[in-house]
Amino acid sequence: MIVALDVQYGESIARAAGVSFDAWTDARERAVKVIERAVPADYQPGHFYERELPCILPLARAFLEEGPIEVVVIDGYVDVGIGRPGLGRRLFDALDRHVPVIGVAKNEFVGAPAAALLRGESKSPLWVTSTADLEDAVRAIASMSGEHRIPALLKRVDRLARGDA
Repeated sequence: MIVALDVQYGESIARAAGVSFDAWTDARERAVKVIERAVPADYQPGHFYERELPCILPLARAFLEEGPIEVVVIDGYVDVGIGRPGLGRRLFDALDRHVPVIGVAKNEFVGAPAAALLRGESKSPLWVTSTADLEDAVRAIASMSGEHRIPALLKRVDRLARGDA
């Protein structure tokens, strides 16, 4: 099972959403999970994970109750620099380093060890990072269903987190 996770914030409520699917090329999710909770912390530059991790970790654990996860995909970075763990690395550590994490970001974070990936006809790359082999991660994200820059299932989880599903 592959799981994609995302979080969106209102004034006081954070909505975390996740979809699971069986293969990178799947066009539809296998399962959907959404949780809401109080916003855990104000955003502080360089500490993004303190806001996101308390929202997505329970969701990842809920998917683990259904069976083993092959990989988790997040909206963001695994590392934000050499020796500077980001949200993805923190999630990987919280999952006892048993579940690889791939980060897919829409904007470049200068200094992050990321690979640029162009999808569809977009001239704006996605920035891919990973706790495992980066080339494998890029190939996986490139193979995801959807003709546009953002793969269909990543767009789906984003909409679920926004409450637009």
